[in-house]
Formats: sequence, structure tokens, C-alpha cells
Amino acid sequence: MTERTLADWLSYLEQLHPSAIEMGLERSRVVLQRLGLGKLAPRVITVTGTNGKGSTCAFIASLLQGQGLKVGVYSSPHLLRYNERVQIAGVEATDTMLCEAFAAVEAVRGETSLTYFEMGTLAAFWLFQQADLDALVLEVGLGGRLDAVNLLDPDVAVVTSIGIDHADWLGDTRESVAFEKAGIFRAGKPALCGDLEPPQPLLDQVALLDTPFFLRGRDYDLSVTAQDWSWYGLDHQGDVLNLQQLPLLDLPMENAALALQAYALLQLPWQAGAISQALLRTRVTGRLDRRTVNWQGKSLTLLLDVGHNPHAAEYLAQRLANQRLPGKRLAVFGLLADKDLPGVVAPLLAQIDRWAVAPLPTSRTREAAELQAHLLNSGARVIAYPDVQAALEAQCEVASSGDELLLFGSFYCVAEALDWLGRQANGGVQDGVTG
Repeated sequence: MTERTLADWLSYLEQLHPSAIEMGLERSRVVLQRLGLGKLAPRVITVTGTNGKGSTCAFIASLLQGQGLKVGVYSSPHLLRYNERVQIAGVEATDTMLCEAFAAVEAVRGETSLTYFEMGTLAAFWLFQQADLDALVLEVGLGGRLDAVNLLDPDVAVVTSIGIDHADWLGDTRESVAFEKAGIFRAGKPALCGDLEPPQPLLDQVALLDTPFFLRGRDYDLSVTAQDWSWYGLDHQGDVLNLQQLPLLDLPMENAALALQAYALLQLPWQAGAISQALLRTRVTGRLDRRTVNWQGKSLTLLLDVGHNPHAAEYLAQRLANQRLPGKRLAVFGLLADKDLPGVVAPLLAQIDRWAVAPLPTSRTREAAELQAHLLNSGARVIAYPDVQAALEAQCEVASSGDELLLFGSFYCVAEALDWLGRQANGGVQDGVTG
């Protein structure tokens, strides 16, 4: 029998379970035990939240790597390659490694049915077990309490923000979402929350577990000026720590502040210079991700952002409002059908001069005609295109050198843009500074 390639495995995983998502840990826990997986690293940090998970995980990993630690990171979804989901010591897992891991899970799975995400999570855990890690940073895929990542007990549990997203699974109130996300908390282990007004169910879980709790605005916080930013927080003994005149970051500094508080609890060296450099090195593809492309003799700036819910759109709009452009801002926008179209569009209307909308390459997409109609009713200038590439190239055609192209609304939209950029490489694509 020919060995499966990674593409073969991923196709197989998509057919394993009757539904793409099935909340619950029972099936995954059975297979975890069969794999014989225990504590995968001396320090495990689990991160959930409606927005900001990816950059918070990246900041935490960067801070840990800055101390010479061997760090594993598990994240989702991926943009271009499945390998992006599993990183060990800053390097993506290879196809061979992932195939071996899937085979290991498959060998013990028996009759237990696993979803695509559950199978991938267990495979990642298997790889981390082999890697002799010093620390492991885990991004929750959906919710928290019933997500497969929650099979592992974290030493530090982090909630970035609490908003309404994935309402079919997490409920349509902040209270129901907070309950699910607080499910990653463990008795006696530190829990952190970056939301300034966490709903009561999260606070109830803190009280029930009697867990040390660190809340933004009370136990840690940041202040930002036009030139720099500062931070204060608490170490594991409750002593106050301060960092002053930190360089401004391109990624959300609220998430950097949360990552700093998580790091402060891990009893690791606290050196302002090393910490500052680690934060500055942090990059997340597709999040406030600035690139330049040479298109038909014009040097154009592209800003890629995977924001796809109102909270993320409001943050993006705030960042755009603070940025002075010599020209216009042209958007390429696509959105999934289950996302809040009015809530995503409204914050950005004042920041965008011309919209190009397109369907996404998935059955879950909103149709371009629906996007166009909503934007027209909102008073925007908008043209619909058959796909993201056509929309992007149309905006490139009309853009001038001082303009900025903003591609946002979905991981699918950004992935299409990244794929397009990759195919333009021989024409002079350059990676820009993220921001």
C-alpha cells in the first residue's frame, strides 16, 4: 500500500466524522489515553477568546523563545498550509512529521470517530510529546470548555476577549460565550482575562475554582502615547512589575500586555531589554500584515487582516483612523454567511473610499451580490467581482502609488490574497513590515 501524503491525510480527515464540528471531549479523551500522552511540557499556556488569540499566542511564544526555551505552538485555522498549525522551536512541522502523527493517532483510534480538528489536535499533541519541549502554547479552536485543546490541563489559562461569534455553538450572549471560555480554567492555576468587563459566568467560574485571577484594568494594564507604551502587572508572588517606554508595536498592544502578564507568572527571567526585543520580533501572518507589491510598474501597499466579526472590525477601524494616508484606501472584502455583515461593515465605512467584494472559495460564503447590496445601501462605492483575485487585480488597476489596498473579512479572503502574492513573486513581490 502506498503511504499517504499530507494531502491524502487531510482529505481522509475531512471524511472521518459525519459533521465538521461536534462539541465534547469524550471521544478525544479516549484516544488521548490510548496514545499514552501525559503532560507535554513543563509549562502549558492555553489561550482562548473571541479575538486576539493568534497574536497573544505569538507574543507569549516569542517571550518564551527569547529566554532560549524550546516552545511548541498549536494554532488554527491555517492560511495556506496545514503545517502552519504546528510549530516547534519556531519552525512549522514538516509533511513527514504530520503524516507520522496522523498515522499514530489512526493506529489507536479504533472505532472512535474524530472530527478533522480533533484528529489534528491529537496529532499535534503526539508531535509535541516527541519534541522534549520547555513550554507549550495552545490556541483554542472554538469556545474552550468542549474544545479538544482543553484535554490538556494548562498551567496558565488566558482569555483575550469576550464577544459574540460562532453563536450556533457558543450561544448568542456574552454570558454564554464567557461560560464556554472559562471552561479552560483549572483549580489553583492562574487565569487571566484581557476583557475589561468580563461577564458574570466567567467570574463565577473563578470563584468556584478558587483560582488566582488576573484582570486587565485591575491587576495589569497598559498605557499608550504617540511615542511609546508602558505596562504594569503582577508576578507570581503578587509583587508589582513595570515596563516603561516600550517601542510601539504593529500588532495589538492590548494582546502584548496580556502576554506579558502571562509571562510574568511563569517565574522566568525579567529583563526589560530582552522582553522588548521579543515583542518587537513578533509577527502574525494575516493580522495587520503589511506587504508591498510591484504591479504593472506601480509600487502598491497591501494591508491584510483576518478580522471577521464586529469586535475585530472596530479594532481595525481604530488602527486605520490613526494612520494618515497620502492617498485613498481601497478594500477587497469577502465574508462568511454566518458572520455579522452589518456589524463588520459599519465601523469601516468611514475609512474606505472604494470597495471590491467577492465570494469566498467555500460553500459557507456570502454571495457578492448580497455584500454589494448592503454596502450600496450604506452609501459606499462598491463593485462586485467573481472571486477575490479578480477583485484584488481590479483594485490594483485603479490604485495609485499613495493608495493602500485593504484585504479583510475572512481567513479565506486573506489566504486568497497571500496565494496571489506568491504567484506574483517573480514580478517583484516583497514582504513589507507587518503593521
